[in-house]
Amino acid sequence: MEHTRRTSRIRYAAGALLAVLMLTAGAGGVLGAEPLNDAEVTDAVDDELIMDQAVPAGYIDVATVDGIVTLTGSVNNILAKDRAAKIAATVKGVRGVVNRIDVLAPYRSDVEIDEDVEDALLWDPVTESWEVDASVADGVVTLSGTVDSWQEKQLAAKVAKGVRGVKGIDNDLAVDYETDRTDTELQEEIADALHWDAYVDDALIDVSVNDGDVTLSGTVGSLAEKNRAYGEAWVAGVTSVSTDDLEVKYWARDERLRKDKYVTRTAQEIRDAVKDAFLYDPRVMSFKIDVDPDGGYVTLRGTVDNLKAKRAAAQDARSVVGVWSVNNKIKVRPGTPSDERIEDNVEAAMIRDPYVDRYELTVSVVDGEVYLYGDVDSTFEKSQADDVAARQVGVVDVNNFLTVNDPAELGYDPYTDDWYLYDYDWYDDTGRTTTKSDWEIEDDIESQLFWSPFVDSDEVNVDVEDGTAQLTGTVDTWSERAAATENALEGGAVVVDNDLMVDYGPDYYIP
Repeated sequence: MEHTRRTSRIRYAAGALLAVLMLTAGAGGVLGAEPLNDAEVTDAVDDELIMDQAVPAGYIDVATVDGIVTLTGSVNNILAKDRAAKIAATVKGVRGVVNRIDVLAPYRSDVEIDEDVEDALLWDPVTESWEVDASVADGVVTLSGTVDSWQEKQLAAKVAKGVRGVKGIDNDLAVDYETDRTDTELQEEIADALHWDAYVDDALIDVSVNDGDVTLSGTVGSLAEKNRAYGEAWVAGVTSVSTDDLEVKYWARDERLRKDKYVTRTAQEIRDAVKDAFLYDPRVMSFKIDVDPDGGYVTLRGTVDNLKAKRAAAQDARSVVGVWSVNNKIKVRPGTPSDERIEDNVEAAMIRDPYVDRYELTVSVVDGEVYLYGDVDSTFEKSQADDVAARQVGVVDVNNFLTVNDPAELGYDPYTDDWYLYDYDWYDDTGRTTTKSDWEIEDDIESQLFWSPFVDSDEVNVDVEDGTAQLTGTVDTWSERAAATENALEGGAVVVDNDLMVDYGPDYYIP
């Protein structure tokens, strides 16, 4: 029955895509295909939630009307609630998400939550110096004070959400920009930021600014892109951003709308774009990092005072158009925290975290390097523990020896994940097994490709033999090629033989 449902979905997709009329002559406008079937969109969102290791899909219900997805049910932490909405936004055909999931966090007193939020803000290497106050009522945290950017405001909220027992956030932080800027300056910087973001196809996005209020209008290919465009628009000096007039049309990822974006870039253009990306990442902006591009292969050098900053810099560079690989040679020089102090901080952070708090993890620290031992249930939780440790003051590196009880495949999604899975030296995707037949794997891979916001499934051919998936065809970019590999693994492939050709990018580098 499952096979029949997925096959009918793909057949529908083929018919829909054949019906698409793209660029109209002269006017440069776009005419779209019929919207995707709501029932199939619901099934696709449900499938993505089921595959995710950090969301309890069994407790979440999905309904879709005219492409608007409503999520109901319950989770035990606010991070999982947010993650469910992000996952839904990555599914083709989703135009909006109404998140009505309840957070049924384990009971903790407001005093306990307040103390942990204050500690989390104090011992995060970025937020420790900010003027942020927190108060808690019935598990809802109110943040007040002043920060320097919209990005800092969001990061403070994310740190608070990472505390066990938090049910909601009222983010009342004020943003105080140091300088005033003209609307023209803002419009140009926003357009530039959208153009250089590898995860936003900006060909049909218009930017207008009136007295600091930004309006984005036009068309994007997925809700995840729309949400990312919203974040990109918050450059220094912006007072509000509206995306009400930015429509989501799944056909807007056609290669003819993208080809001018993925052309060869000069070393200076890439260097400038990466440094601009650093300016809007609170974890990176205060450090001097050298960017050395060589035909899309970027080497980062410099010194930071925490491990998360090093990792975040690489993530920022990867998101820039024209960057195909990052060699991260940044050094971590944390200052003077003692190993005992670092160990105490990491242990406390693990207990605060709503994903790993229930596990008995052993933490030891030698010369700023953290060693983690113990058992967790999923690869996601092992990754989360790694990231929690990396975000503590004084940590130079993490040696993660946690044992995973259920080592199911964990994919990477730049719209959803806070870390780059392949940065972890312990991560190994070999040794997978499957109980699926070849035809089931092939069917599931084709479904994953179709519903992905990253890949044009019409460009990818799939053949599976003895669990090995061979991908052939031609895609636009190396990031699309890499996303196809992730889709094949999510579909159940034991091994992926990716023979996809790439239109835009260097022919000497394979990620």
